[in-house]
Amino acid sequence: MREFDPSRRDALRCGGAVLCGIGLGRHARALGAPSAAPLAELGYAQVRFADGPLARQAQENHRFLLDLDEDALLFPFRTRAGQRAPGRDLGGWYGTYEFAPGATFGQWLSALARHSAISGDEASRAKLGRLVLGYAATLDSRHSFYTNNRFPSYTYDKLVGGLVDAKCYANTAHALDSLQSTTRAALPYLPPHAMPRNEHSKPGEDFSEHAWDESYTIPENQFLAWQLTGDGRHRALARRFLYDDFFGALARHENVLPGKHAYSHVNALSSSAQAYLSLGSREYLDATRNGFDMIDAQSFATGGWGPDEHFVVPGGGGLGASIEHERKSFETPCGAYAHFKLTRYLLRITRDARYGDSMERVLYNTVLGAKPIQADGRAFYYSDYSTRAQKGFHPDRWPCCSGTLPMIAADYRISACFTDAQGIYVNLYAPGVTTWRQRGVSCALTTQTDYPYASEITLVVRVPRPQTFCVRTRIPQWAQGAEVRINGKAGQAVVPGTFAALMREWRDGDRIEIDLPLRQRVQSVDAEHPDWVALLGGPLVLMRMLEDDAPAPITRASLLTARRDYTHDREWRIREGDKLIRLRPFTEIGDESYSVYQRSALA
Repeated sequence: MREFDPSRRDALRCGGAVLCGIGLGRHARALGAPSAAPLAELGYAQVRFADGPLARQAQENHRFLLDLDEDALLFPFRTRAGQRAPGRDLGGWYGTYEFAPGATFGQWLSALARHSAISGDEASRAKLGRLVLGYAATLDSRHSFYTNNRFPSYTYDKLVGGLVDAKCYANTAHALDSLQSTTRAALPYLPPHAMPRNEHSKPGEDFSEHAWDESYTIPENQFLAWQLTGDGRHRALARRFLYDDFFGALARHENVLPGKHAYSHVNALSSSAQAYLSLGSREYLDATRNGFDMIDAQSFATGGWGPDEHFVVPGGGGLGASIEHERKSFETPCGAYAHFKLTRYLLRITRDARYGDSMERVLYNTVLGAKPIQADGRAFYYSDYSTRAQKGFHPDRWPCCSGTLPMIAADYRISACFTDAQGIYVNLYAPGVTTWRQRGVSCALTTQTDYPYASEITLVVRVPRPQTFCVRTRIPQWAQGAEVRINGKAGQAVVPGTFAALMREWRDGDRIEIDLPLRQRVQSVDAEHPDWVALLGGPLVLMRMLEDDAPAPITRASLLTARRDYTHDREWRIREGDKLIRLRPFTEIGDESYSVYQRSALA
């Protein structure tokens, strides 16, 4: 279920914005599903970050979107329709007759709509309107865009998401008409049902078999399009492409992940979550939860997964083996975007803090450290977890991650806090201000912190008059000894791995002080390779900066002596005799060589 900022832009309600909650009451309880309605998302404009990494990455990606040449974006659509096409062909994956022509166009529409909702600037809304109108003019009766297109399902899915978001977040004219025309154009080229990827097919060998396409990710956006328009055709398409062989196995606790393309199958789990919300079937919730558990069990310390873009066999030592030879371990912007969606769905449905912990780990150790997209189409793609790692760009221009990075940079805001009838859930701790309405009264929380580099977080309540509601703050599983105080007085005991519930009458200026001890710990890459360990401090993985060709092993005891060097700000240091070992979190690494995992004696 999507909830939107109650500003004029987002008050469109997007058709049936509450529709997917229908059926989750008596019917869902009968199936043994959670009885409470899902937590509500806030609108993009309701969370305002102060200056910091999250705000800067969002601003950087917003500028990138505004700088994209409109004629270049429309070039593949116009050319394939036989129309005059001013501007240039962007080439790379996006090129007119290249690997995935125009594939990221829908994602850039989505991202521009979301950043428009954040900023409220007219330039973003105007550009979005011109792009939708220009794209609509290329939809000919011959459906030429999809002829000999190896990714009809993938591209159609992204276009649907972009047009839905354009309507929901920017009230873009022609978005719904374009959605109808896009669906008519794509239908003849879609498979009869969700089809698995044929990993052995070479690109371009056989379009008819949809060998590399991802039809199993379609349902999420189709359910959202149905909620927006009320058009039953979208609901029918959502049901047609539900990947029930995959979801059914996961619901039965059968781990069918090994060997599957990692990012697209994590993305598919958002379709099972949306199917649960839309249809009320417990099987889809079980599939989503069990799928997450299976992914979590084979994640790196950073929260990333999928060495060489695929899941490994549990208990086979695949993660540990990969760090010695594999430099392509996590499609970072795409994987993080899918991971955020999945954990956001699960957190909202179950109210379980573990999903917020997982989201936070991926945020700080993967996507927030991604290199910016370059004007020539170079984009950060893989996180490198090899023994001598470096950050870099995908060898091809305009890969899929150039579409997802601007989207997730906007989505940090809708992942930070959630609301229900009782109050607010604080999930991500970033400095800024969150506003919401509690029983019709405007309320706000101001967050003051240098977390995750400091353990102290202060929330200041802003209300026009005394209000009774509950503030729930996430206490991470690793935060043993965490404390929460209200106005300097000791509060109730808090349990790591839960949301601490603070119900009281709040007055303007009341302060909630949270201390999350950032204790250090080591974590093995997998059970089969206990001698390869990562050092963590709070949610951060502290990565070793490499200066030698063959860094010496280090004991676990020595790793745990790492101390922050405040003269170098966000760097930690270990002294071993006359040798200095420097460690940094992923966000503070540039072009230097580093290693996530260190070979260590078990002692």
